[in-house]
Amino acid sequence: MQTQNASSLFATAGRVLLASLFLISGFGKLAAPGATIAYIASTGAPFPALAYAAAVFVEVGLSIALLVGFRARIVAAAMALFTVATAFLFHAHFGDQNQAINFWKNISIAGGLLQVVAFGAGAFSLDGRRVKTKTATASFA
Repeated sequence: MQTQNASSLFATAGRVLLASLFLISGFGKLAAPGATIAYIASTGAPFPALAYAAAVFVEVGLSIALLVGFRARIVAAAMALFTVATAFLFHAHFGDQNQAINFWKNISIAGGLLQVVAFGAGAFSLDGRRVKTKTATASFA
């Protein structure tokens, strides 16, 4: 039982740490939409305003879902795809050491998100609560 509690605590800590990075970035984008859209446009990415909206949705909306563990596997998969895409779109300039570090940081974050995809949100989450409720309901059937 102690191992299960420790696993649940670590799963929660992992989700909170991953989500916090995205939330901070998303709030930064909300605070400076014009500058963010201009930066996206400067990279040559198509539809910068749409890309901005998608980034805010992922970084704020999906990170809140990850934080509370709501549909965490699906959310984490979408966030992992977003993170890999941003690595290639914005950080694949390997001649610049800072960009190379940011590229590999994004790839590593995607790896953490894939752990959530593989193992779920853990017991201390909305997903965990839903599973517990389904199990309790099924036992009375």
